[in-house]
Amino acid sequence: MSVYTIIITYVIMINLIAFFLMGLDKWKARKRAWRIPEVTLFLFAIFGGSIGSILGMFLFHHKTRHWYFLYGLPLILCVQLLLIYLIWHSPIEIGIL
Repeated sequence: MSVYTIIITYVIMINLIAFFLMGLDKWKARKRAWRIPEVTLFLFAIFGGSIGSILGMFLFHHKTRHWYFLYGLPLILCVQLLLIYLIWHSPIEIGIL
């Protein structure tokens, strides 16, 4: 299994989990059940699930009134995209890739 396959699999899985967590938290909010902490939702976004979190936020209409989610999640995605760009165009050769 190549490094690229592992990275792509990780990104897909973390985004699916982040999307699922947004939907689950919305469902729990409607049922007035125990909720998923906001820090957990942000951590999944920070560790690569920002696209899934943003899609879940808008699809489930969840956390859209919280400014720190509305602006924070797209900001996390922009930082991640910037990091990917900088690493991709880095003059330093990374041995594992």
